[in-house]
Amino acid sequence: MNAPHDPWDEEDAGPVVRLYAVTRGRGRSARADLTLDTRVIDAGAGFAPRRTEPEYIDIIGLCRHPQSVAEVSAQLRLPLALTKILIADLIDDGRLIVRAPVETADTAPDVDLLRTIAHSLRGG
Repeated sequence: MNAPHDPWDEEDAGPVVRLYAVTRGRGRSARADLTLDTRVIDAGAGFAPRRTEPEYIDIIGLCRHPQSVAEVSAQLRLPLALTKILIADLIDDGRLIVRAPVETADTAPDVDLLRTIAHSLRGG
């Protein structure tokens, strides 16, 4: 006879519960300098990472070339708040370097970009 199904089984919990364990329950980063458009890059190319959890390894791999925090979050399909925590850990370790967002002379919003974002948020 099969045991009753426990809704809190790790297999059913999904990646968020795993990330909660990886971040040791932290829900936000103390680093105020990590915004959506903050760019991060791997500072330790060629060296073994100190943190070996798959999420950290994936972030390091993406950051071989400068990536914004938002890009890392989107590419790894991780919640932004948890991505910031993981990135902050790697910055604190000296593995990632923070670069200020690229500023453009034109501060007017790109209407086509905003339409594309709105369209993708609607599921289109």
